[in-house]
Parts: sequence; C-alpha cells; structure tokens
Amino acid sequence: MRALILLLLVSCAPRYSARPPLPFEDFPYTSVDGKPWPVKTLALEGTALQLGLAVTPKIAYVELNPDGAQSVLLIHGLGSYLKFWRYQVDELAARGFRVVAIDLPGYGKSDKPGSFPYTMEAFAMVAHEVIGELGLGQTIVFGHSMGGHIAMTLALEHPDDVRALVLTSPAGFEAFSARERAWFESVVRTELFLAATEEDIWNSVRASNFARWRDDLDWLIEERVRVAKTPGFRPYVWANVLSVRGLTHTEYTRQNLGSVAAPTLIVYGTDDQLIPNPFMHGGHTRDVMEYGHRGIPGSRVAPLAGCGHSVQLDCPKEYNAAVAAFLAAVAPTQ
Repeated sequence: MRALILLLLVSCAPRYSARPPLPFEDFPYTSVDGKPWPVKTLALEGTALQLGLAVTPKIAYVELNPDGAQSVLLIHGLGSYLKFWRYQVDELAARGFRVVAIDLPGYGKSDKPGSFPYTMEAFAMVAHEVIGELGLGQTIVFGHSMGGHIAMTLALEHPDDVRALVLTSPAGFEAFSARERAWFESVVRTELFLAATEEDIWNSVRASNFARWRDDLDWLIEERVRVAKTPGFRPYVWANVLSVRGLTHTEYTRQNLGSVAAPTLIVYGTDDQLIPNPFMHGGHTRDVMEYGHRGIPGSRVAPLAGCGHSVQLDCPKEYNAAVAAFLAAVAPTQ
C-alpha cells in the first residue's frame, strides 16, 4: 500500500527535468519567507595543511546574528547542504544565538576537490577550523545524519570546541561488518548517482527521508534534478561516494561514546527509513538511537512520532520545540 501511494504521488508531482541547469552556486539560500541569507566563504588553510592538500579548498557558510553571545554550528548530512536547516537558522537567530551553517567540502556552494578524503575525521577537522577561525568559542553543535557522526567525532577530538550536541537522526551509532562495508562500497558508485532519473529522485528523497511530505519542500527535488545537468555535479557525486565509505566506519564513535562529555540531545523520527540501513541488516531506529543514548553519559533522547529521517525538515515545529527545551537547559542565558 505504501508503495502504491508513493507511485501515485510521484505520478502527480511537478516535473523539473525540462528546466535549465541550476549550478550549485546559484542555489537560492533563503529563509522560509524568501529573505536571502548572506553567504560567505572561508579558506580551510589549516585543514589543507593537516591533510597535505596541494590546493586549499574554500567552504561556503551562512552566519546570522553575529553578535549573539552563544554560538551554534549547523552541520548537514550526506547528499545535502546547509539549506536543509532552513527551518532552524532563522529560528535560532531569533532566539538570540549566533548561528553559523556550513556547506561541507564537496557539498552545496563549497569547493569539491577530488583530493579531499571525505572521512568523518577530515570533516571534523573542517568543523574545528570553522570554530577557531570564526571565533565561535564553545559551540552548540547540531549535526544531521552524517553531520551527527561528524559532530560526535568533533566532540571526541576537540572537546573544548563543544558546549553541547544536538544529534539529529545521527549516523555513527550503527555497527557495520567488514562484509557489509565491502558490499555497500561496491554498490554505491558514481554510476548509481549519474543514472538516477527524476522519478528515482522523487522516490529516494520522499520515501527515504520524509514521512510528512509537503509541497513547500519541492525545492529539494527541483534543485537536485536541475543541478545534475551541470559540470559541478560529478565532483559532488564523488564526494558522496567517498562520504558513504566513511560513514560505515563507526568503530571510533561506537567505542568512545562514553568519552563524549558535552550535554547531548538525540532527536529522531520514529518513521526513519534510513537508520538502520535497510539495505544491509535492517532493524529498528529506536534500538539504534537507544544504543547511543545509553552510551553517551547523561544524554537525552527525543523520538518524534510519525516523522522521517530528515526530521528537522519533515517535522520542523516538533523538532524546534524539542530542541528549544534542551537549549533552555544547556544555554539558559539565551
């Protein structure tokens, strides 16, 4: 029945493949009411030096309320970009926080160097450099999906950077065997992304990430369909392929959950279709998240009923309410 409903929805959906190409740099980064966000860039000189990169990549970021006393850093997930925090950026700034949302290397408006390793540790280096270069101080770090894995890695590698963690449908708790990793890496290749049709994109985005799809989310489909016709799409695909390989290496986070010292909120949708990975071993999202909750001392867990993997977009009101209650405890001066 679910498959039939999805088929009917896709058959009635708008079509974007006939529209002109839309490069990443032309994606409209705006608030929900259409107000443009100021997009800035930062050269990752420290990360380039640590990784031995011949060329220093630049990342794009948005900053709101720069005079806010408490900083918040928003890290997106696999295949996405900072706009996936569209319902949180302005909300947090309105609450008095200094808000910085970044496009990771390989994603969105940031550079997409083929030489970048796209591991969780390398991404954590980027987050550490952003915090230092922008003078964010002890930061409340949000991470969605892959971004949650990165946020935990940052908290373990640079605990002084992190005042609190908001792990949103986080990766990093799930175990993968060597055989599962090998199979997944053999399947997730550039050809898989390059061959995707518009119908494939509708199905993957709607079915895998959302339980409460709304018409005002159609920009997700349009941008993905139109950017696929641009030269910048292939390096983005390569970043995704390498990121997937990095995501399956969860030993470090799983073995060190007890060393996460920052106050932590784990918030997820009960109808998540991506965690645990449905193609390898299946299981229940609640069990994965409870594993992380038990492992991180003093953490809180907030399951949001009837919400999907991209919970901050799927159920923004419920998500923002759960986060606000947590922030009131860890940053009461705001």
